Amino acid sequence: MANNIEAIVNQFKIEGSFEEAKIFGDGLINTTYKVKTKEADQPNYLLQIVNHHIFKNVPELTKNIKRVTDHLRSKLEQIPGSDLKRQVLTPVDTFDGAGFVKDEEGNYWRVFLFIENARSYNQLSNANQAYVGGKAFGQFQSRLADLPGDPLYPVLPDFHNTEMRILNFIERVKQDPVGRLKEVQTEVDFLMERSEEYKKIVQMGREGLLPERIVHQDTKFNNVLLDEKDDILCVIDLDTVMPGYVCYDIGDAIRNGANTGLEDDPNLDNVSMNIELFEGFIKGFLEETKAVLTPAEIDTLAFGAKLLTYEQAVRFLDDYIDGDNYYKVNSPDHNLVRTRAQIKLLQSMEEQFEQMEAIVKKYAS
Repeated sequence: MANNIEAIVNQFKIEGSFEEAKIFGDGLINTTYKVKTKEADQPNYLLQIVNHHIFKNVPELTKNIKRVTDHLRSKLEQIPGSDLKRQVLTPVDTFDGAGFVKDEEGNYWRVFLFIENARSYNQLSNANQAYVGGKAFGQFQSRLADLPGDPLYPVLPDFHNTEMRILNFIERVKQDPVGRLKEVQTEVDFLMERSEEYKKIVQMGREGLLPERIVHQDTKFNNVLLDEKDDILCVIDLDTVMPGYVCYDIGDAIRNGANTGLEDDPNLDNVSMNIELFEGFIKGFLEETKAVLTPAEIDTLAFGAKLLTYEQAVRFLDDYIDGDNYYKVNSPDHNLVRTRAQIKLLQSMEEQFEQMEAIVKKYAS
């Protein structure tokens, strides 16, 4: 395998010569290696196998990332003191100009410059961390607001099309393919009672009330790289960067980062939304974006947290009713446990929603 990896790496325009490659990180989607070069004065690299079962059009995905990182770099070049090798991902091109290598087994490989002395955190633990996370994703959003040219390629079509997911869920409930509906009627009723409310973002976009923007769509805190002082370096994991609505990024960040419990917490007493983390994130995000967002977009930010939590509850319960064909599960009721935790989180957001909206207005003014 080492010889194969070296042969792959040597098809990229790296500086220095290959010494070794070791598995790096714990990503769930792509397999990642850190590539070390022999020369002390040459950089190291990050090598990834792209999961082409999820990202089915790797050439278009590669173009998206190149366009995004080139534009971010052009913005940084205008900021004195910027470190272009650490404050934006740097894709390394191949000698044939494709930007990726497809091996004999059909795997797609890509290379980035390795960002040294960087770290990330899996979970928000205080309001200042939430502020830093919000500021990082806000910078990402505002710097890409004027990306020229055609829209980015939608690498995962309908990724956050909640209206479509609700319609799929309704069909699944009608079919009840493995006979589980009788166990979950309470959860189905809870979600269906709210279904019209959660179709509204897609409907507003269709009516031209919300602009489509370039959004990250996977705004977990561990996708923000920080330096030794915990200052922002850059946002990483750009595979899902594509057109969408800005509230998606707020929603995903809060659903993941401001939950006092686990996504699959069996003890629902643990699960709620931490309003201080919500406020920290909104403060940082709006510091960077309020000059570029429309009033209608700002009005959707607090709702985005509820939207993404509702959508995820629908997706977990849909998969449970279908017999667990999409998400990996570690027990027969894992998707049901996940569903109930998301519903509890949504209920906590509903109880605090007026306060959430007031926070958004405070930092948008």
